[in-house]
Amino acid sequence: MTQLSDLTQALMDAARKAGADASDALAIDGTSISIDVRGGALEHAERAEGVEVGLRVLVGQRQACVSSSDTKPDTLRQMAERAVAMARIAPEDPNVGLADASQLATDTDTAALELFDASAEPDPAALQADAVRAEAAALENKGISQVQQASAGYSRRRIHLAASNGFSAGYTRSDRGLSCVAISGTGTDMERDYDYDSRIFQTDLRDAAEIGQQAAARAVARAGANRPKTGAYPVVFDERISSSLISHLVQAVSGATIARGSGWLRDALGEQVLPKGLSLIEEPHRKRAFSSKLFDAEGLPTARRAIIDDGVLTGWTLDLANGRKLGMPSTGNAARGTAAPPMPSVTNLTLTQGSATRDDLLRDMGTGLLITSMIGATINPNTGDYSRGASGFWVENGEITTPVNECTVAGNLRDMLLRMTPANDARPHLSHIVPSILVEGLTLAGE
Repeated sequence: MTQLSDLTQALMDAARKAGADASDALAIDGTSISIDVRGGALEHAERAEGVEVGLRVLVGQRQACVSSSDTKPDTLRQMAERAVAMARIAPEDPNVGLADASQLATDTDTAALELFDASAEPDPAALQADAVRAEAAALENKGISQVQQASAGYSRRRIHLAASNGFSAGYTRSDRGLSCVAISGTGTDMERDYDYDSRIFQTDLRDAAEIGQQAAARAVARAGANRPKTGAYPVVFDERISSSLISHLVQAVSGATIARGSGWLRDALGEQVLPKGLSLIEEPHRKRAFSSKLFDAEGLPTARRAIIDDGVLTGWTLDLANGRKLGMPSTGNAARGTAAPPMPSVTNLTLTQGSATRDDLLRDMGTGLLITSMIGATINPNTGDYSRGASGFWVENGEITTPVNECTVAGNLRDMLLRMTPANDARPHLSHIVPSILVEGLTLAGE
């Protein structure tokens, strides 16, 4: 099989012959297996294998990108010729360009990050057995009427990036996943919930029976849900969904957003955006974390940084082009696929945890809503106005009383983040380590 480094070099050679002044190329190959079971029997099985290549060319200050899943030499030549032709008629952009050689990462050996499980690819029969076990464990709960789906999967990807500035490096990633979706009740009284686990190493994956049991317990706990009362209440965002709040913040400080002059935090650099004592740290070198990397999609070294330090916003998330637009250096956060140029994106994140448990937050909240699931989103990217559908549990006098659904929670993200109190229950293996979060004074729309 052709080496990915050979494919990227062949693409850049073709680009140079076609008239490109500079280029970079990305090659990805992978294998994935997905197994779904229902009623103890195989419902769906899928295996996918393939190679995809992408080429970005620069002609002066103009750029274009092309991609293909065909790696024959003639196809690579045609890709390069087409990309150069496209670049020549593209609008000029003074900010595009590759990194200087002095900026490039020198440490590119990702073995220390433990992103790949070198053990044998799991047999589909073993994946099916795991899914069957998860389903059977869920059905042991008498409150479960059916299991919507139990699934197990595996994937492995090799990635190689090369550029005409001399950068050339790659790495391999793998992951194993297992999930179960259980349903309690029948007819209009049905409620569903889930549990899942996804890990790089098979040995870290939670037991299938445990996942099925947890999915069932959650679905049964939601039985008999009603709409809560409309009003202003404190809300606890459960650890399963609390990272969505941080994701909205991360999007607002993306260099691409700021360079457009938009974003509800566009004027907040150097200002308090989280309560004092809370920091949001990016950790691209964390071991066995899905978003870890030593270099970004432009070949720049990644590094630990405080996006928010002691509650204060310290900077934007930047790739080279958006950094140039803003007159700032890249933060080593470029990401890309094969069909598009680099854009800024974060890796692993850790929010400062508190000292309280989730139960402590509920007790302190008194009366309000514990959200365990969210659907839809209406987020104004310029003002931070926030509205999302939610379900979970009503809390009275600090104790969970009844399940609730079909409600909407609303507020303004700038205000919400300043009023948040984190618990101490974040799962340390996740890419985004964010605990349950209490936010005071949100508006609930229910009955």
